[in-house]
Amino acid sequence: MEVKILTEHYSDDNYRSLDGYKAKGGYETLKKAFSMKPEDIVAEVKASGLRGRGGAGFPTGVKWGFLPNNGEPRYLLCNADEGEPCTFKDRMMMEKAPHQLIEGMIISAFAIGSHKSYIYIRGEYVYAAKVLEKAIKEAYDAGLLGKNIMGSGFDHDLDVYRGAGAYICGEETGMISSLEGKKGQPKLKPPFPAVQGYLAKPTIVNNVETLAAVIPIIRDGAAAYRKNGTEKSAGTKLFSVAGDVNKPGNYEVPLGYKMIDLINNECGGVKGGKLKAAIPGGTSAPIITAEEIEKATLDYECLAEMGTMLGSGSIVIMNDTRCMVDMMKVISHFYHHESCGQCTPCREGTGWLHKLVTSVITGQAKLTDIDLLCEVANKMKGRTICALSDAAALPVLGIVPKFRDEFEFYIKEGYSKVRGKSHGQMHH
Repeated sequence: MEVKILTEHYSDDNYRSLDGYKAKGGYETLKKAFSMKPEDIVAEVKASGLRGRGGAGFPTGVKWGFLPNNGEPRYLLCNADEGEPCTFKDRMMMEKAPHQLIEGMIISAFAIGSHKSYIYIRGEYVYAAKVLEKAIKEAYDAGLLGKNIMGSGFDHDLDVYRGAGAYICGEETGMISSLEGKKGQPKLKPPFPAVQGYLAKPTIVNNVETLAAVIPIIRDGAAAYRKNGTEKSAGTKLFSVAGDVNKPGNYEVPLGYKMIDLINNECGGVKGGKLKAAIPGGTSAPIITAEEIEKATLDYECLAEMGTMLGSGSIVIMNDTRCMVDMMKVISHFYHHESCGQCTPCREGTGWLHKLVTSVITGQAKLTDIDLLCEVANKMKGRTICALSDAAALPVLGIVPKFRDEFEFYIKEGYSKVRGKSHGQMHH
């Protein structure tokens, strides 16, 4: 069932204004944070078990602890480049509660000793960017940003930087390149951003939801935060549910919640057919079947054991009218289009995957091409600077073995096993 910790006041339209946010206790936690030592805030975040909510699931407090003590200026970057298909939780958070993000960022910046932060927001999020800009102005006018915030002696400046519509800029080093005014291409690691990031200075990159979650952790303490979730996946998490359900949308549930319960209880059940499959963590996560969904719990460990991942928390539900060949064409087209072209396995491989799956649909494929799809995908995995190549390969390696019959049928018969002969599918 839903447990609203971050989204508690999202139904109140006034919550996006400074007055409305303050009326619900906004910026009180910042006051509390200023009475703490920065290292105690980091320790509390570590103790809370909070993990990165952008996809990688890396422990946030541990990441903060990687900053070197070399006296250099430090930067905090909020990754709001929510480009993973079917993920829309960060957008809602910024549109409905911009001050929640700002407060979470100031607390985090104070904890890591950063005086300058940026929100790197996806180019398509025009409305969310306007809401943020307005909230930041309100915060400056109220003395919550700028010099000597709340008389604490701590200075902090915050800017919004709008991307230009490239999926690759959601990868932290690609984002840093873009923020520096360079081509939005990922960089080799090490050095990791915490050591050498923005302008070659120590930099922490956290997701919108991660930074907002810092507030309840500091407000109520790590132990209270851990009351939800599991031992290794603590707290609540927002899930963006799309596809064949009666009530798609964003839902905040404790980590470890049963996936089938989310579908049936919160999302009102499967729409237009029987449950067939789901993508549990954004389109780069391998697909799971209806049988696997029955056993799946929404936490980092369970989904990893199933050979997939929680990722960004975007769940795409498919009923039995969905053709997996079609699904793969849509996914492979996206990654082919979004590859930055820097690494050969990705630049060439994404094109090959798209070309091969398209040839199945246009009636030009041979049965041996099914294995070729997997062969290409396997050669793309783990051989590139960033994970986009893997993101294109993993869906193939998930879909083909589990729904091979649909590919074979399409190649032999010239039309989709699921959709039948309609849609002008005959290629004879």
